[in-house]
Amino acid sequence: MTRQLFSVVIVKGEWTINHGGKYHGSFPTQKDASRAAIDMAHRAAGDSQVMVHGVDGKFQVEWTYGHDPYPPKG
Repeated sequence: MTRQLFSVVIVKGEWTINHGGKYHGSFPTQKDASRAAIDMAHRAAGDSQVMVHGVDGKFQVEWTYGHDPYPPKG
């Protein structure tokens, strides 16, 4: 089973969650969207990951649930 990714991003001034190429919700703050993404990741079947991006689009923080493949084999 592949890891499910939930990305918190800002689109047109509103925070939202991108999961599987679809946007979920509209939140007034990054913190609200992050909490919702974490809840979605906890409810997801199998391994999941939440990535939070800043207003500049750069990655800021992540949470991993389930098996974390770090460090990678090799």
